[in-house]
Amino acid sequence: MKVLLVNGSSRENGCTNIALNEVARALNENGIETEKIFVGNKPISDCIACRKCRENGECIFHDEVNAFVEKAKNANGFVFGSPVYFAHPSGRLLSFMDRAFYSCGSAFAFKPAAAVLSARRAGTTASFDVINKYFTICSMPVVSSTYWNHVYGAQPEQVAEDKEGLMTMYNIGKNMAWLLKCIELGKENGVPQPTNEKVLTNLSDKNGGIQMNKFTYSNPTKVYFGNGSADDALNAELQKYGKTLCCLRRRLN
Repeated sequence: MKVLLVNGSSRENGCTNIALNEVARALNENGIETEKIFVGNKPISDCIACRKCRENGECIFHDEVNAFVEKAKNANGFVFGSPVYFAHPSGRLLSFMDRAFYSCGSAFAFKPAAAVLSARRAGTTASFDVINKYFTICSMPVVSSTYWNHVYGAQPEQVAEDKEGLMTMYNIGKNMAWLLKCIELGKENGVPQPTNEKVLTNLSDKNGGIQMNKFTYSNPTKVYFGNGSADDALNAELQKYGKTLCCLRRRLN
């Protein structure tokens, strides 16, 4: 079995790498093969919503993302690591994951995954939540640890001194190895993967494209109090649109 560890930092041997190394160490000690993938420090295009991947089976931008997806198809688990920038994961990792998961979400389904964050001080829990969203939309078991999956330090040397953070990373590796072995044992004993249906609310497929059904959403909601206040507000609002607007209103008693 093999786990891919993705380094979403611009620095290949920075703080995030220290965290990923500790996860990999625990996986290796428990018989799981690992491969680290450095996203790189060159510009990565984000998803442009062209939907060509639905036709071609891969993203139209031929770069590290498509190469990673090919490896992901044969991998058994994933760890995505990122530094924290302004309380969110690195932009390059988000672009990388947007395109990978959208172009081939089936490559990740039912495979355990973990998010790993590195920060000098704060923003880790918000970043942790962002990465986990990719896992939970793809039926992926999320691997936890004995604390939230964070390490702290402004430099790799400082992260190396974060004993609690490193132990958290190590326990991620152990927990993932255990879960991978449980899944493999289930397969050997005839336990099938779930077959999940998916319904898209307010979306319909017409002629190969996506068209939104009719609905109305308004935010923020305004509540008017006092006799005639709603009429006064409505009349004032209607004057902005001229005489071509059709308005329906309902009075609540």
